[in-house]
Amino acid sequence: MSSNWSIRDGRTEDAPAVLDLWRAADATPSVSDHLEDIERLLQQPKAFLLLAEAEGQIIGTAIGTFDGWRGNIYRLVVHPDFRRRGIARALVAQADQRLADQGAKRITALAEKSHPLATNFWNGIDYTHDQRIIRYVKNL
Repeated sequence: MSSNWSIRDGRTEDAPAVLDLWRAADATPSVSDHLEDIERLLQQPKAFLLLAEAEGQIIGTAIGTFDGWRGNIYRLVVHPDFRRRGIARALVAQADQRLADQGAKRITALAEKSHPLATNFWNGIDYTHDQRIIRYVKNL
């Protein structure tokens, strides 16, 4: 890791700053972008929120979950002022390791196809775009 930033586990009190980061980074809003949802995530035994931090400022996030079948990575976000410094790669590497430690044999990463920064990132690391899958969602 760089001497300018570090990665740590998210805490309940980080939730407002996480939401601010997602807005600043132009992450697509989700129905789960609320303080209560982040707090609930942090209470799940097989879920984690990784935060990249520089001088007390949250500059990156990655959510990891394991459902006993597959690992998942969500909300890989880096503040625009801190991109292209290896932060996203470091967050993914740490998420990969944590999910593998929980028993995951496959990890799914969600990225919006209309965000070229995101798709280019995932295409540039050791993840493969699975053309066989179409995602269906239902908001409750």
